[in-house]
Amino acid sequence: MPVLPARRRGLLAPLILAVTVLYAAAAAPAVPAAAADEPDWTAAPAAGGTGSARPAFYLAGAPGTVLEDRLALDNPSDRERTLTLRGADAHNTADGGLAVRPAADTAGGGSWISFGTAATVRIPARTRAVVPFTVTLPPAALPGDHPAAVVAAEAGGREAGVRVHLRVGGPALAALTVEDVSVRGRGARAEVGYTLVNRGNVTLAPGLSLRAEGLLGTVPGRPHRALPLELLPGQRVRLSEPWPGAPRLDDVDLTLTVTAPGAAPASARASARLAPWGTAGWAGAVLLVLGAAAPAALPLVRRRRARHGPPAPAEPVREAGRTPDPDPDPDPDHELTGATR
Repeated sequence: MPVLPARRRGLLAPLILAVTVLYAAAAAPAVPAAAADEPDWTAAPAAGGTGSARPAFYLAGAPGTVLEDRLALDNPSDRERTLTLRGADAHNTADGGLAVRPAADTAGGGSWISFGTAATVRIPARTRAVVPFTVTLPPAALPGDHPAAVVAAEAGGREAGVRVHLRVGGPALAALTVEDVSVRGRGARAEVGYTLVNRGNVTLAPGLSLRAEGLLGTVPGRPHRALPLELLPGQRVRLSEPWPGAPRLDDVDLTLTVTAPGAAPASARASARLAPWGTAGWAGAVLLVLGAAAPAALPLVRRRRARHGPPAPAEPVREAGRTPDPDPDPDPDHELTGATR
């Protein structure tokens, strides 16, 4: 059996060791990625009388009523957790999402939520705690929806919010308007921007449709579809709608119509000049049309002149009782000959 020189054996040893380590790492079982992403604790509505899970709290009552419910806190980790609980007002973000206000800005339905002495809870490892809370509706509370949330927070750690659908009894008004319609882009990349405003006192689930008229008739718009958002009372959001059927060159009138259950349809209109090169493109298109029409018009003018002949010279207008002036010199430009005249 051949024997490698000592120098070659010294060079191969680190290479063999590296290959062995890489093989062992590849053969080792991988740690599931979900395990690292699992939260240390969770907050959710406690199961109701039927034992089924609830995605949020749903509470309603007349002004002056005290409502009750329970929050479930699960701590699957290996150490104790200390959580602080509070109520918060819910609101729409600028683009239609849902968020909760900080404690200092909570003055609506969130301020009616109380955990009493259980505002701070210690949860042992691998333990589930159920914490009761109350919602006291003020006697002067206005009817309609008052969006709120229950927030659990760990000092220096994460926060978790649970939605509270809170309604005060009384007349319900669903009212929706659409404003500030505009168009960005053209063709398949066109978008229609618009603003939705909830002018009523109940939460709305709006839908939208788009109709467009061009210079040559109707162009593809957008059929009615439900929007993936909840518009809270008194909220204003700025949204955009893809318009893949927009023409690349046209002058269009848009009609945007929004609807919501219980609310009257609302519409807004806008005009847009779509051109591949913006304003310069429109100017160029007009010049091209005029340039194409001019050669076609010249033969018509020539044929008309040939048919009717040149226009007759206009006769001079003479004043009544005045003798006509003698004929002017037919040759006002005299030849310079040096002869005496």
